[in-house]
Amino acid sequence: MLSDLYHKACLNLEVPINAYILRQLKDIRDTELKLTGNNRLEKVQRLNDNDMLAVSKTLLNQLVTDLDVRYNNITDHGAKHLAELLQENSYIESLDIMCNDIEAEGAEQIAKSLHSNKTLRSLRLTGNKIRDKGAMHFASMLQINTKLEELDFANCDLGTQSLIAFSIVLNSNKNIKAINLSRPLLYSHQEETTVHMARMLVVNQTLLELHLGKHQMTDTGVERLCEALQTNRTLCYLDLSCNRITRDGAKCLAEVLKQGSTLEILDLSANRIEDDGAMYLSEAIVLPHCRLRALSIPSNNIGTVGLVALSEAMKSSSVLTHIYIWVNKLEEPVCMAFTKLIKSGRLLETHTDVSPYIVGGRLCLAEVFHGLRRHYYWTPSHEEDGDYACNSALTMCAISDGFPVLPSNFQD
Repeated sequence: MLSDLYHKACLNLEVPINAYILRQLKDIRDTELKLTGNNRLEKVQRLNDNDMLAVSKTLLNQLVTDLDVRYNNITDHGAKHLAELLQENSYIESLDIMCNDIEAEGAEQIAKSLHSNKTLRSLRLTGNKIRDKGAMHFASMLQINTKLEELDFANCDLGTQSLIAFSIVLNSNKNIKAINLSRPLLYSHQEETTVHMARMLVVNQTLLELHLGKHQMTDTGVERLCEALQTNRTLCYLDLSCNRITRDGAKCLAEVLKQGSTLEILDLSANRIEDDGAMYLSEAIVLPHCRLRALSIPSNNIGTVGLVALSEAMKSSSVLTHIYIWVNKLEEPVCMAFTKLIKSGRLLETHTDVSPYIVGGRLCLAEVFHGLRRHYYWTPSHEEDGDYACNSALTMCAISDGFPVLPSNFQD
């Protein structure tokens, strides 16, 4: 048993036994090992570098395909042990080290270990401050590695240099299917990184999922992206949340949708497209060749005119199944329109983030915790992680065996 191997490794390395690790190894399910430091459903002792050393020795040549060590206290020293594990273990396909304390030195060790790795398909580094220096090692690695399909560098304090490097590498890399580059640290208003991403999309025909949230992107940047999307025939999930997009940017995106773009999921949360932007999108949604299946537009200052137009468009569209509208101006006509959609069965309650209720004889909409990726950064305390209503993007644009592939009309 893995628990026995771990106990033996701790004795040999003179490392204290972590009761949480021991318990998880005893209860391991199939080939997935979860050692998450943010699990609030049970008592957790967060992993440190010594724990990571013992775990890496335990898992050598062991059939574990998914290793999840997010929200722990792993530093660059622990990253070195992870890198050694990736070089020796020929089974690990998914590694999640989100929100640890890994910086550039640890990133370099992990990136170098992937030069020869032939099994890892998904790597999630979210929240580790590797910055440009660390990210450049991963950009170099992508010129050699031919197995990685998913990369997540959100909230890693990336800068202009590494973003441009990734866009250049993706011109020739034919394996990466999803990349998350959200929340970089950008100090220029020239939108150079968006221009490079647009150029990449013209050439790249394998990328399915692109996250560019919190890029300070304006309508000008969106226009450049849309020019590229007119020729791109693979991208199905575009995340432009938390930018500076207004109605003009929404109009450009609507024109792309009207032309039969492959986009199926569009996240415009926390922008400012307002009524006019919503109207442009609704005009595209009603067209028979529009492939959009999910639209997320919370916090966009959209009023009655725009939201009612979207509800009417949804009646005409047989493709759009998911829409998220919370934190807009949900006045009574909007409440009535979306209540009718839900009551008629056209919009499933698990496919939106609002739920109708009546108070004082007045119809209102309440927020429900549903969305494209609501459980992305945390684990709920009231239930096991993995509620599809809270992570609907995973059911529609799954790109690897690590994600469940479900039909678009999936119901809980």
